[in-house]
Amino acid sequence: MTGQRGGVDRRGFVRSTGAAALALALKPRRATSQQDGETVFRGGLVYDGTGARPAEADLVVAGDRVREVGRNLRRTGATDVDCRGLAVAPGFIDVHSHTDLDLFADPRAESKVRQGVTTEVTGQDGDSIGPWRPERAVSVRERYRSRYGVDLTFHDLAGFFSQLEQRGTAVNLASMVGHGTVREYVIGEEDRRATDREVAQMRQLVADALVQGACGVSSGLEYVPGAFADLAELAAVAAPLAGTGLPYASHMRNEDDQLFGAIEEALGVGRLAGVPVQISHLKAQGERNWWKAPTVLHMLEGARAAGIDVAYDRYPYVAYSTGLTALFPVWSRDGGTAGLLQRLDDPAVAPRIEREVRDKIVKLGTWDAVQITSTGDPAYAWAEGRRFGTLAAERGVEPYALLLTIVRGDRGRSGMVGFGMSEENTERFLAHPLGMVCSDGAALAVDGPLSGGAPHPRNFGTFPRVLGHYCRERQAFPLETAIFKMTGQPAGRLRLPGRGRLARGMFADIVVFHPATVADRATFEQPHQYPVGIRDVMVNGRFVQRDGERTGERPGRAVRPAEG
Repeated sequence: MTGQRGGVDRRGFVRSTGAAALALALKPRRATSQQDGETVFRGGLVYDGTGARPAEADLVVAGDRVREVGRNLRRTGATDVDCRGLAVAPGFIDVHSHTDLDLFADPRAESKVRQGVTTEVTGQDGDSIGPWRPERAVSVRERYRSRYGVDLTFHDLAGFFSQLEQRGTAVNLASMVGHGTVREYVIGEEDRRATDREVAQMRQLVADALVQGACGVSSGLEYVPGAFADLAELAAVAAPLAGTGLPYASHMRNEDDQLFGAIEEALGVGRLAGVPVQISHLKAQGERNWWKAPTVLHMLEGARAAGIDVAYDRYPYVAYSTGLTALFPVWSRDGGTAGLLQRLDDPAVAPRIEREVRDKIVKLGTWDAVQITSTGDPAYAWAEGRRFGTLAAERGVEPYALLLTIVRGDRGRSGMVGFGMSEENTERFLAHPLGMVCSDGAALAVDGPLSGGAPHPRNFGTFPRVLGHYCRERQAFPLETAIFKMTGQPAGRLRLPGRGRLARGMFADIVVFHPATVADRATFEQPHQYPVGIRDVMVNGRFVQRDGERTGERPGRAVRPAEG
């Protein structure tokens, strides 16, 4: 997923237009006296986030840090938390998340906290919160004020981090800076090559964002305007990362028929810029491309052997989620939604667009491989949660004609889920040592302003699904490996200081769960369901969830990478 690209507000796909009263009424509770002293997690099976085998131990928290880890620790006056028979792990880090402005609409971060997520890594797929030109900042501010009653005052990452901490959230947040965002700032949504002066301006914006605390540079090469960049531009814009250890993360230009070429381009950026490469939500999309997955992994292994620091992330589902306009070819989206709608009405161009859309559907299999997740206009809410082919048949219309009706009427704001991957490859990508776990989703809820639509279940179930379905049931990899992929591995990748491990001096981001019962419950048909088995969640030394119940605390912080 990404944000405003090609005229599509993809954050809006998972939001309702409901009142913001719930979010605004939520007030952080005062810390209890017990949390002001030491807390001891007693007798749990401690997974330290390094991938090592777990060991039964006590864990002492004082303030926002882990004070000690060991057996039978004695603490007078401390609050004891009985963890016998339970797993104790570092809080999960969602290395590819789309929770950003959502936290101003609903700071509870419900669907993520209930999965055990304590840190969100946003600014993905080329789209970040700033830098914005004044007109973009005004547009976003007006939308959030009218929809959620929230007044946003920032235009860049520094302002975003500052206002987020002032408001208070239940989770930590780190962010990349988006190549698409800086290209839009400098060039707009035009399909043209950047001049040398424009590339220099984009580089400077990236350098500024890194100073402000960005943890990498992301690109979204299937979206406007990122799709209009060539290899030289991408390498130049990523170059300020050199020497920081931070990655260039890419939603690649293609994830199906041209997958190999897209992999080579991503690696080429890393090679030319001299920076690590993180491939976002790696997949081989479309049944005719499923055979490519093992070859892709061999390509990445070979690149690492040749000196390119490459890794990737993946969510545990066989369907992706994006904007409905992603079914249309990139060239037809030049100029955003207005440009697309104009071309759809041009009899000289429309037939070519239709051919390419139908070929996209052939890759997916059928029109029922497309499910509508959300709409911007309530007048089209009848399409939410429905499979396209079935819906078209019920309404007695041809599917492509129905697609045009929705895209035109909803002005390109609708979202979709596409069923395009295989279960075998999903497991293969999750299990590989180079892979980390991500949701590619946002913090939603079953109530309040972020409870609308029919979103992808990954927003509610990603991390428990890995722990339950892939580790316990399918035994695809050990629990300690899964936890490493959710904690120590992403923390090291993004140089997040003090996060991702349970050891003396680390921040007290902690999740306690039942390894025998943890599981996701969200489905594509009924996505608004929280998982089971996550008992306690602590962020910076304060419980945001205790005994399965939310506390109302908002101890989350903006997290910036370590220097050097």
